[in-house]
Amino acid sequence: MDGTGLGLVLHEKALGKVFQVWCLHIPVYDRTPFDELAEYVEETVRMRHASSPNKPIYLVGDSFGGCLALAVAARNPKIDLVLILANPATSFGRMPLQPLLPLLKSLPDEFHVTVPYLLSFIMGDPMKMAMVNIDSMLPPRQIIQHLSDNLTAFLAHLSGVADIIPKATLLWKLKLLRSASSYSNSRLHAVNAEVLVLASGKDNVLPSANEAQRLASSLRNCKVRYFKDNGHAILLEDGINLLSIIKGTSKYRHSKRHDYVMDFLPPSMSEFKKAVQDFRWYLNFTCSVMLSTMENGKIIRGLAGVPCEGPVLLVGYHMLMGLEVIPLVEQYLRQKKILLRGIAHPTLFTQLIESETNESSIFDMLRLYGATPVTASNFFKLLATKSHVLLYPGGAREALHRKGEEYKVIWPDQPEFIRMAARFGATIVPFGVVGEDDIAQLVLDYDDLKKIPILSDQIRRDNELVARMGVTVRTGMTGEVANQTLYLPGLLPKVPGRFYYLFGKPIHTKGRQDLLKDREKAKELYLHIKSEVQNSMNYLLKKREEDPYRSVIDRTTYRAFSATFDDVPTFDY
Repeated sequence: MDGTGLGLVLHEKALGKVFQVWCLHIPVYDRTPFDELAEYVEETVRMRHASSPNKPIYLVGDSFGGCLALAVAARNPKIDLVLILANPATSFGRMPLQPLLPLLKSLPDEFHVTVPYLLSFIMGDPMKMAMVNIDSMLPPRQIIQHLSDNLTAFLAHLSGVADIIPKATLLWKLKLLRSASSYSNSRLHAVNAEVLVLASGKDNVLPSANEAQRLASSLRNCKVRYFKDNGHAILLEDGINLLSIIKGTSKYRHSKRHDYVMDFLPPSMSEFKKAVQDFRWYLNFTCSVMLSTMENGKIIRGLAGVPCEGPVLLVGYHMLMGLEVIPLVEQYLRQKKILLRGIAHPTLFTQLIESETNESSIFDMLRLYGATPVTASNFFKLLATKSHVLLYPGGAREALHRKGEEYKVIWPDQPEFIRMAARFGATIVPFGVVGEDDIAQLVLDYDDLKKIPILSDQIRRDNELVARMGVTVRTGMTGEVANQTLYLPGLLPKVPGRFYYLFGKPIHTKGRQDLLKDREKAKELYLHIKSEVQNSMNYLLKKREEDPYRSVIDRTTYRAFSATFDDVPTFDY
């Protein structure tokens, strides 16, 4: 980290639940040159590798530590390393403050006490640092009080930094940075490690955003996450969870290759609270009504009709752009205390879906919450581990439907999932969901976009890139469901209505050997499930007309005097 371990303080507890955490400590008066520091870390890495040769070793390098991690990786190309580099100092030679560095040498000793205060405002945002561990859901008055207390403590801490890092040490560290940057840059070609670069957009010390892109193009296997509102000391700022970033970028693994099922780490309570906070506006606007069906056929509000004992396979309709997924996963986890593992299009796990700025996105959130690429192997593993699995047979074709196809079940002819479910005795729960037409209007679908030359060419290029990546699903199929062209439709937002979900009566496959042996029986059950999904949507489309709180305006008025979003009534069922 920074030699004192300060950058690890906010992350050690979470990381310690997953990793065995070691931290390099460089004493204040230590004058070990860079190459010897690299050798020191190298000895530890080789020792850990010798004791567990089949496990990856993670090196987290913050600023100067980023250079150190790259140097160790370059010197040990045969050891399986994962590097997490936070604003690495490989760009030290292009540092904006470079002309001011000579002034530090001539600064009188009695003025050195002011340096920590100046550096604190350059290194990061004091407000973001002071917001650490303050619950944003507290009343404003309490937040202001906690913020004031933290800022006071922060300034008091700075007064002692001058004693901890005297002028001679600061000058030595600057000299060390120069040699570290030069050494690591000269050996980038030798780095075989998997690399994740965390780059801050408001880094006043180093040009970290540009440096991240340079490293991404220079290293063999490098991914970038860009944090536009953070400063240089990103690991000390509020809202940054290092373990969440590692999980969300699929960097956590036990062996040579990441396994989306066996390497998955469930989200923690703090991660769940942050996700709810980040999507609160969406969850509030949609104010989802969850209905389920008991074994006796009675419809109730809530998810009590969905079995808790896995494996459970939820099979349903994919609304436009998958608008229903976030409220569904959130409510399932909240009500049943079970994480729903979604099987998703493999393109969501490629570089194609990452924006040009490589910012942390909804796709990182989906991976954090267990989204898994759709493959027979992953489906097998999920059911074998008794998971609760979310499956959309209509896939991208249903989620990217055309105008006039709202609430039309578009599934393949083959009963793809029935035999696999029967093999593990999974309980299948068909479900329907409606509400997309109360959120947005589809104004440009695929048929419209392909008539616009520029957009049509872009869609073609993107899908050709997907094909070159080897990302294909349902190869060899014919018909509408085989047409899974990926594109972004044109949507017109509407005054929000409400989402309605109906989970049908559970269908048990345990002991159904006939489904494994008789393809006709499997197809018969498949068509029954398909009709149940369609019937559920027909029921919801009719009943929602009776909901007095379908409009967000009516719900907001009701809540102002009566209840929370979870308590807003709906139609009689």
